[in-house]
Amino acid sequence: MVVGIFRALGVAAMMTALAGCIDRANEPVLLAIGVPVNPPGVAHSICMTDGNAMYGEAKRQYELRAQLTGYAQADALEAETIARAAAHRQYVACISGQGYRTLYAN
Repeated sequence: MVVGIFRALGVAAMMTALAGCIDRANEPVLLAIGVPVNPPGVAHSICMTDGNAMYGEAKRQYELRAQLTGYAQADALEAETIARAAAHRQYVACISGQGYRTLYAN
């Protein structure tokens, strides 16, 4: 009985310590504008999913354009830059639609 209690306390302490390791430095701060429908965590999750989908689509479109133009040596850095920019635009548009404005701490 006593061992079970100490084990549970040890697991709780480990979870608390590991929760401090999560990096949230690059995550935006969401400021509510008006009356948002969803809480910030839900809106962030929805819009991150949209941004990730746009990232994949932009990369796929870049590869298709490179094939159509005969540019077989597609530049990976340019593809990554275009995909990240498209994902960011999608995220900002989505989060604005949810009733928030993003602030980055750079």
